[in-house]
Amino acid sequence: MSWRFLPISRFAQVASAWRRLHRKFDEAPLLDPLFITPLIEEFATGRELVVHFEAPSSPGAIGILSRKGPLTWQTFQPANAPLGLWMIDPEIEIYPLMGSLLSALPGAVMLVGLSQVDPDHLARPEPSKRLATFDYIHTARIEIAGSYESYWAARGKNLRHNMKRQRNRIAREGRTTRLEMLCDPPQMRTAVADYARLESSGWKEAAASAVHPDNAQGRFYTKILSNFAEGGEAVVYRFFYDDQLVASDLCLLRGKVLTILKTTHDESQKGTSPAHLMRHEVIKNAFRTGEIERIEFYGPAQDWHLRWTDDVRTMYHLNYYRSAPILRLHGVVRLPDSR
Repeated sequence: MSWRFLPISRFAQVASAWRRLHRKFDEAPLLDPLFITPLIEEFATGRELVVHFEAPSSPGAIGILSRKGPLTWQTFQPANAPLGLWMIDPEIEIYPLMGSLLSALPGAVMLVGLSQVDPDHLARPEPSKRLATFDYIHTARIEIAGSYESYWAARGKNLRHNMKRQRNRIAREGRTTRLEMLCDPPQMRTAVADYARLESSGWKEAAASAVHPDNAQGRFYTKILSNFAEGGEAVVYRFFYDDQLVASDLCLLRGKVLTILKTTHDESQKGTSPAHLMRHEVIKNAFRTGEIERIEFYGPAQDWHLRWTDDVRTMYHLNYYRSAPILRLHGVVRLPDSR
């Protein structure tokens, strides 16, 4: 049993091992090579390491690490990745595994960090003399179970009133609404381009964080949606007032779990909430068709999320230190951060 280290440029050499372990994680799309390969192509610096630990009777552990300072390694964490790119077989004890990784990494290493961990994938371990965990974000999801009527009756009065009021306003203005779903691979490039035009008209353009068809973000979303669409696992929701696109969600759909990657709306529609109206239609359709059993947001839970669901969990960061004194020191004198 030993760790194998490869430069990020050789990720393809461990893709089969990655897929074997990925099966133990319900083949979560955000940890699929179909998602990870475009992340590497668009956002890696080339200095990252693929790390692979193969145990005799299990797939072991696998991930991508990058240096965060002279003494620290952390999971590769581009902004477009909601999860840290790391998987550990649930049968493996995490404490000795992390200790062996820290000892095997090149150079002097004081700290190894796993960032943005979903407790559904790796149960949050108890702290120890060398291991600590930190809250990252609270994230929300919607379970599609029971009847739509029961779900909607359990929502707050304000949400139900606002949805009705906004639909009445649109009707009074003589406009109609329409939800459109794009799922075919040839449609993905156009879907991302249209999404980009909508997002670029708002505050993200001013903040230089908007998706453009020809920037890294635009290329990334086009690639992953096209990749997943080949297997029928991508969907782009588009919401229209008459023929005007006013909101859009870029999503992955696998195993009846809808993962919302990006959402945007037309900020000029100040009198209505097109993104909320779109989401309402998506949820109603999910109850009606049975094709979706859970909707994952994978972002910081905002007030608006909590109007739609009460199901919130805490994602976390995990740090493993070379020694107990270094763990204590990290709380006083900041080492290069693993978050």
